[in-house]
Amino acid sequence: GFTIRLRPPEGELVHVMTEASVHALPIAPDLARRESQDTRTISGVEVHYWHYEPMVRTEQTRTVLVIHGFRGDHHGLARVVEELANMEIYSPDLPGFGASEAFTDREHSIENYAQFVADFMAATSLGTETVLLGHSFGSIVASYFSAEHPGAISELILINPIAAPALEGPKGVLSKLAEFYYLAAAKIPSSAGNALLRSKLIVYFMSVTMAKTKDRQLLSYIHGQHNAYFSGFANREMLLEAFRASIGGTVRQVATALNLPVLLIAGDKDEIAPLPSQRVLLGQLPDAELVVISDVGHLIHYETPAPAASAIIDFLARHPR
Repeated sequence: GFTIRLRPPEGELVHVMTEASVHALPIAPDLARRESQDTRTISGVEVHYWHYEPMVRTEQTRTVLVIHGFRGDHHGLARVVEELANMEIYSPDLPGFGASEAFTDREHSIENYAQFVADFMAATSLGTETVLLGHSFGSIVASYFSAEHPGAISELILINPIAAPALEGPKGVLSKLAEFYYLAAAKIPSSAGNALLRSKLIVYFMSVTMAKTKDRQLLSYIHGQHNAYFSGFANREMLLEAFRASIGGTVRQVATALNLPVLLIAGDKDEIAPLPSQRVLLGQLPDAELVVISDVGHLIHYETPAPAASAIIDFLARHPR
């Protein structure tokens, strides 16, 4: 269930939802009946992307373009995609991550990733009725694209949005340590640098830090996903560039330019994108709603896909194409 609080002075709509049915879901998503994979040259590089047909196409079926987070790939949002059973979804691996090649003639910056989104939409003929969804680092990319291309999409959905600079506040020291980690890995000899970046112990530490669930089966699934896909990056140099982009950019920087309906989905225990910063961001967006999911942090896409998908379906039902 959920409750709704409306604050008339700011016109802010806020839902607070519970994790009610997450443990009733199968851990591993089953998308075989909906999934197809394709490869195209986009932004000058070979890009792999996945297309998910709706199980049933209805009047409420929408086309959603999904942008994953830092060090992730299309697998990361698979549980949310499964819950959006009647949506048509496109999910690329961003250049340099997963199966996609790294940029060869440009930096892995927010601006260039935003341009990639534009190029991807053109290459796949995605029109202005497209819904754009970004998670974490993908929330910054999606927001920059939306600000730079007004009217190109119909709605914007941000899961665990990065609402404040990573170098600010109590987590700033950890962000600086992480930057040193990526910088050191890029400077030392190649074999040692890649071993450091792909260290199972460090990946496990990142996983444990972000996960909030106590469910052992779900924890095992999250660790398995991170072990399998968190090290799927093209090279050390592009990873350092992308990391610096991830800690240097925020949705807040372009918030006032996002003149379209925006849905923010946040976890009340998120330490990377804290809830207070989400409320500040909400007040800066011209037309936005905030859904807060309880007992989850920065891994909404793994831990609470059903409440997140329910919020998305409800939001889009109130904003028909």
